[in-house]
Amino acid sequence: MNYQETIDYLFNSLPMYHRIGKAAYKANLDNTHALMDHLSHPENRFHSIHVAGTNGKGSVSHLIASALQHAGYRVGLYTSPHLLDFRERIRINGQMIPQQEVVAFVERHKTFMQSLDLSFFEMTVGLAFDYFARQQIDVAVVEVGMGGRLDSTNVIMPDLSIITNIGLDHTQFLGDTLGKIAVEKAGIIKRETPVVIGETHDETKSVFQQRASELNAPIVFADQQFHIEDCGSDAERLHFNVWRQGEMIHQAWSCPLAGSYQFKNLATFFQAMELLYIIGYGDITDESIRSGVENVVATTGFAGRWQVIGHAPLTVCETAHNSDGIRAMLDKLSTLSYGRLHIIYGCVNDKDFSHILRMLPQDALFSFTQPSVPRALPVEQLAEVAHGMGLTGDAFPTVGDALKAVRQKAAPDDLILITGSIFLVADALAL
Repeated sequence: MNYQETIDYLFNSLPMYHRIGKAAYKANLDNTHALMDHLSHPENRFHSIHVAGTNGKGSVSHLIASALQHAGYRVGLYTSPHLLDFRERIRINGQMIPQQEVVAFVERHKTFMQSLDLSFFEMTVGLAFDYFARQQIDVAVVEVGMGGRLDSTNVIMPDLSIITNIGLDHTQFLGDTLGKIAVEKAGIIKRETPVVIGETHDETKSVFQQRASELNAPIVFADQQFHIEDCGSDAERLHFNVWRQGEMIHQAWSCPLAGSYQFKNLATFFQAMELLYIIGYGDITDESIRSGVENVVATTGFAGRWQVIGHAPLTVCETAHNSDGIRAMLDKLSTLSYGRLHIIYGCVNDKDFSHILRMLPQDALFSFTQPSVPRALPVEQLAEVAHGMGLTGDAFPTVGDALKAVRQKAAPDDLILITGSIFLVADALAL
């Protein structure tokens, strides 16, 4: 098979949650353990850091990978989903896995993987861990796909576990309360392995503390240790000071991840870096941390989080796909000055989109569309519900059509916000 045939095989022959939904979800790790055994346990041949959470796990993963790379480590980064290229999911020092590596892995192991009817996610985890082991990386930063306890990545024994936060998302799989979801996320906590919890919440704090106590795992809540002070952020960069237990430890830093919600993620990141240094990552310095933060996009290729893609009018992509993400996005909007707000919105068919639509600024000018994936919510259905709620806006078959129409009518000082599904943002970035 050539590369395109291999990618077609991965996407079309096997179920994948982000395309078809619940049919791709498996309630155990048996297949992943079998695959690791078949591959001679690559997951045991490199150090790792495991990152879970409802929101923020991608940002924290990229920040850590960037800082470790600037400290001189050879860093693997495994994330999901991708925006434009499947290979975004698997990187070493910011470079995507070569196409020939993807092809060779599938050709070598296709018969075995078909015998177990492995899912897309199981195969991709196997590909990543096998590649990392053969490339002899120092450490992998591994982002959980969904949940934690039953996620295919949860076969590693990390040096550090991180849970950024808990919100109501994927409730059909993980539970319908914050407490139930916290139990699933807490499944990544390992015996005698330190764990960072990003945000303290009354409904989830005891869940994490109990699990950590059972496993004798040292636990720390980042927001009780670190505070990130905004010092004049703008549309394209955060500008901030870092406080630790009432003492300023870093002044006048900046970060290209410009969403206001990144202040919480940065607190989690700084706590993680402190612990990594304590447990043996001795090459970490303040300068490598600063360089990692200030150059995280260039170092890792991170995209889609409050990403400015145009000016006059300012045009921003933001993958806010659940309630917490929307609230964080609105916080950022409240800090900016602009004329009219134009929102291009589309989502997938298993989201509570009517609830999200109610959260968006009701005086915005909307353009409704749909992402180019099978699981997309048809734009006709989206627009009908939105119009019934009193929202003003036209329907467009693609985000490209919507963006072209909006740019023709928007004033130079307006703001165009493309948001909703990560797949919609991917379509916009592909333009």
